[in-house]
Amino acid sequence: MCGGFTCSKNALISLNILYILVSFILIGVAVYGRAASIVTNLPIVGGILACGVILLVISLLGLVGAVKHHQVILFFYMVILFFLFLIQFSIACACLAVNMEQQEQWAEQGWGQVDNDTKMEVQQAFLCCGFDNKIALDQPKMSHPSCELIEPKCCPDPANKGCHCKTCMSKLQSTINYAFKLCGWIGLFFSFTEFLGVWLTVRYRNQKDPRANPSAFL
Repeated sequence: MCGGFTCSKNALISLNILYILVSFILIGVAVYGRAASIVTNLPIVGGILACGVILLVISLLGLVGAVKHHQVILFFYMVILFFLFLIQFSIACACLAVNMEQQEQWAEQGWGQVDNDTKMEVQQAFLCCGFDNKIALDQPKMSHPSCELIEPKCCPDPANKGCHCKTCMSKLQSTINYAFKLCGWIGLFFSFTEFLGVWLTVRYRNQKDPRANPSAFL
């Protein structure tokens, strides 16, 4: 690996360009994780979204610091990037550690917080009826709009009287689980590139620019 000033500078610039692409990937994956389930409450996925936005801002700051070899900017960039690595690594591990029961609890909270129009949208999108098999009279928050318009789509054969739409949780569960795992693995993988960025910034910051005035180096 080259150890010169120019090589380190170009490597850091390239890494920050990569971070910009990574930030868009994280934002896109997190938005998918939130939109795919529509009503579910996914706070961890929201953390991945926040990390993507912060990484986008930090990568732009890192580009400026790398191009100008600005000691102050590189210092703050290095510190913030390290904390972002810790946060993103923790959130990614949390995404991978969430089990089906916890996912269902968050989905139930989300279902209870939205109005009937949103519930109807979910039922039509996923061809399902109600959240789960819990009795709505016992738990009013689990109530749902009428499924009269959806039942014919779920059961196109009128002769099959025993056919009914599946519950929305049974339809959403695989989507929610996939969103968590996708966010977790992508967040975990790219968090290690941030640690590489911290190491490269420390290395680059301590090198002298051969074209600069030696007295200007801090």
